[in-house]
Amino acid sequence: MIILIQQFINRNLELSFLEEKFNENKGQLIIIYGRRRIGKTELIRKFVDGKRAIYHMCTYDSIGENINSLKDQMARFTGNPIFRNLSVNLFDLFKYFREQIGQEKVVICIDEFPYLIQIDRSIPSVFQKLFDLVISDSKIYLILSGSSISIMENEVLNYRSPLYGRRTGSYELLGFDLKHISSFYNGNLEDTIKISSVFGSSPFYLSLLDKNKSIEENIKKKILTKGEILYEEPRILMKQEFNEPRVYEMIIRHIANGYVKFGELQNSVHLDKGNISRYLETLISSKMVNYILPFKQRRGGIYEIDDSFLNFYYRFVYPNISDLELGKIDSVYSRIEKELNTYYGKMFERIVLNLINKRILEIPLNSFSLHRYWHKGNEIDGIALEDDHNRVAFIEIKFSDNVDGIRIAKELKMKSEMVPVHTTEKYYIIIAKSFKSRSEDSINIDLCQIEKFIFR
Repeated sequence: MIILIQQFINRNLELSFLEEKFNENKGQLIIIYGRRRIGKTELIRKFVDGKRAIYHMCTYDSIGENINSLKDQMARFTGNPIFRNLSVNLFDLFKYFREQIGQEKVVICIDEFPYLIQIDRSIPSVFQKLFDLVISDSKIYLILSGSSISIMENEVLNYRSPLYGRRTGSYELLGFDLKHISSFYNGNLEDTIKISSVFGSSPFYLSLLDKNKSIEENIKKKILTKGEILYEEPRILMKQEFNEPRVYEMIIRHIANGYVKFGELQNSVHLDKGNISRYLETLISSKMVNYILPFKQRRGGIYEIDDSFLNFYYRFVYPNISDLELGKIDSVYSRIEKELNTYYGKMFERIVLNLINKRILEIPLNSFSLHRYWHKGNEIDGIALEDDHNRVAFIEIKFSDNVDGIRIAKELKMKSEMVPVHTTEKYYIIIAKSFKSRSEDSINIDLCQIEKFIFR
């Protein structure tokens, strides 16, 4: 029960949205989507608690089996056993249900809606007809929920979808931020950053943590131990999301291991240009991979795995799976440990830039766009450019203690001179765990200051 409360620490906005739509007192078609294990089902269950509701978890069995399950639930909901004997399609089943309930307000949730689409591609058209002719003038509150982001966005939310224009609301459920991740583990901000870098932001993954054990012990027990949920979780996710999981897993594995540019990735996975482009586009649309262009450039971008748990798994766990199958956890961890600080440093860069982009960590610019920069060996972690191009901030991020702020500031100024940007004001921002010296010409932010921004 404690875990359930924690999972809803950061779901007040989502619940408020669902409640507001519920209080509109009219037919609704609400779309809820988000990655597997992100908390969609728990959110829905929390929302329908105390309401007259039907909840159906779709299966891959067949459309007929899914209809039979709905018929059984509608029979129990109405107290009318005739539902079980109906020989009807989905449309007629909902139509008959509407006739039985009249103008009663009822929530109907169809969870994992993409399963139905994968069985029958005409399903979105069926639900378009359902909304137009059955739900729109009723008080039925229909929720379509799904974990396959690519299917939900392409087949349900896309303007070419039959359901486009029918939905009355949609919400993408995202992972937790650092503030809420901290409630899952007893530690300081540095520990929270490490937990986020390894376990990601999914409430389910975070709920598996043992607060009384070290981060090392949690990694060994929860991720590296055969039989634990997280030991197989990414591979199950790949099988559920993609028709060719082996190929997608191979691509993600190579990205995690540093093959981040198109050419080197193509050479490493031995796929032709057209095929790998198609696979990468699918990974991007499913929000597993991001494509990032450097500041002021139209080419030369890199691919990054969006989810830090997937990144950690395919960087450190998958390459050692043979030893882990034999139970060699300590020897595998000793190999991982040698590279963990470098890994934490890269994840810290992402975390900090995300905090800046979300305006949680404040910098002395108003409305701005945030970029990364690399060109001919010159690299800057972040460049924030004000929309009117009057001011710019160059950002250097170090996951290190006792950073020499004076030296880093000089280096950052030199690197900034090579960036093609012309502004009236320039700022230099250095972010680190702690400093041994601070430059008067730069803004220096340590973990203690970041903590104040996060928990204010």
